[in-house]
Amino acid sequence: MPRPSPLDDSQTARFAWKRWRRLMAFMVVATVATLIAAFAYFHSLGEPVSIHFYIAVGLGITLMMMLTGALMGLVFLSNGTGHDDVVGED
Repeated sequence: MPRPSPLDDSQTARFAWKRWRRLMAFMVVATVATLIAAFAYFHSLGEPVSIHFYIAVGLGITLMMMLTGALMGLVFLSNGTGHDDVVGED
């Protein structure tokens, strides 16, 4: 019978999810900074650009960065709590 996951303990899980939310908050800040830099760069080119271009760039950057942050955060959560070690014993 496999050992229970460390994430089954409520305090360990609470701590791990708090770290994950803190990582996601950092990713929101990093995403906003990246969007500002990208929009400033495109505006500085002086070329006439459609609003649809800015919407597409904004959505693309936001979705890519937030999805990447969420998935990497889950990898860190799983590894940092020892959940990977328990699953790997089977």
